[in-house]
Amino acid sequence: MPLDLHARALMIQGTGSDVGKSLLVAGLARAFTRRGLRVLPFKPQNMSNNAAVTADGGEIGRAQALQARAARVPTSVHMNPVLLKPQTDVGAQVVVQGRVVGNAKAREYQAIKPRLLGAVLDSFGRLAAEADLVLVEGAGSASEVNLRASDIANMGFARAADVPVVLVGDIDRGGVIASLVGTKAVIEPGDAAMIVGFLVNRFRGDPSLFADGMARIADETGWTALGLVPYFAEAQKLPAEDALGIPGRGASNGAVKVAVLAYPRIANFDDFDPLRQEPGVDVAFIRPGEPIPGDTVLVILPGSKATIADLASLRETGWDIDLKAHLRRGGHVLGICGGYQMLGRSVADPDGIEGEPGSIDGLALLDAETVLGGDKRLVEVSGTTIAEGVPFKGYEMHVGRTRASQSPLLDLGGGRTDGAVDATGRIAGCYIHGLLADDRQRRHWLARIGAASSDLDYEAGIDATLDALAEHLERHVDCTRLLELARVPTIKTAG
Repeated sequence: MPLDLHARALMIQGTGSDVGKSLLVAGLARAFTRRGLRVLPFKPQNMSNNAAVTADGGEIGRAQALQARAARVPTSVHMNPVLLKPQTDVGAQVVVQGRVVGNAKAREYQAIKPRLLGAVLDSFGRLAAEADLVLVEGAGSASEVNLRASDIANMGFARAADVPVVLVGDIDRGGVIASLVGTKAVIEPGDAAMIVGFLVNRFRGDPSLFADGMARIADETGWTALGLVPYFAEAQKLPAEDALGIPGRGASNGAVKVAVLAYPRIANFDDFDPLRQEPGVDVAFIRPGEPIPGDTVLVILPGSKATIADLASLRETGWDIDLKAHLRRGGHVLGICGGYQMLGRSVADPDGIEGEPGSIDGLALLDAETVLGGDKRLVEVSGTTIAEGVPFKGYEMHVGRTRASQSPLLDLGGGRTDGAVDATGRIAGCYIHGLLADDRQRRHWLARIGAASSDLDYEAGIDATLDALAEHLERHVDCTRLLELARVPTIKTAG
């Protein structure tokens, strides 16, 4: 039977992955919030190892947390009811409404997806009962017709909830006319009828030169042209959703060098976005097969979705040898979450949380041992560094517990501590994500490695960038028409 709802809804789907859907939803969320609407973001299914802890004690994709921030609302597990966190090339951890429910290989997941549609529609209904407008983001490509039968992320959701769709193509990668027109050609007529208009994103140059292109797409598809969106360079200041957003190595500018080890299952690499915005710091994400540069001052071992597998990869690529040489030169090492686990003497997985049960020797740079298991810890935290009393705010998101025999790094209050630091003070690790987004902590760490810090206010910069993005979209997208195209959904439930 249908559910009675009052919020309007509009869905942004793409012709492919990384066409800018997440950024467009964030910008539109801020734009419509500035118009006085209560906007809530929603993504039925996300695949990302960049996640955020929610206000209601679960986890969602980082992109939905940014969209919630854009809408100036608290995060909720219902904004991203199905989150897949890849652990291998063919398998992922499955998170439903903020909680881990198990692991599944790709083929297995296709079989269980239809059973997850109920949770997706439940979460959507909760948001639609609380908002003026729900902005829905699709996943991947709308034209993956081979996956359409069990789809819950794109047209499968749009049809189930009767939510109109705006299709986005990315002109920066080329072939945007073919990608938009081709989508119309391959999807079934009922799905095509859900599309009420299209956007062309990331245009560079004179927009008048693509006027004929916009007209051709509209003629071939019958869809309304809703905007040609110029490339928004400031997007690099916002957290990226997944590994496609890992930045390349920039040109050396004589600043202090920081190397982040980008192992295959790197997670929450947006932890280091604030460092990238510091003018006195040159951050390089080092990929497997690349050596750690000899002039690096700080090496960071980031979070991992598969600590044991990534630790094995770290050794295979020779980074363990590079780390020893780095320390002999007087360098610093910082491990965050999975990276902290790797720095210890061992990591054990007796219950097969990450794969086959087993254990692996750690790097033995800290006197600590980790056992994976137990409930996943998802909590926002605050405290101070123990040695210097510098305050911080951040969050924990991990499975497993680490016992360290060395001095703890952080005081969490209430008798709780976290992390470890060696006697030299040059090797440290902790479980706290978001540590370097806190301006006080970032300046403290830069001072520890002899780098000049700026007056960067990272959090204020995020909000300023979201405002600039909203203004950018208001100039180049027919936002009033988008609101007119949004409609009240009709969610069909069993019963």
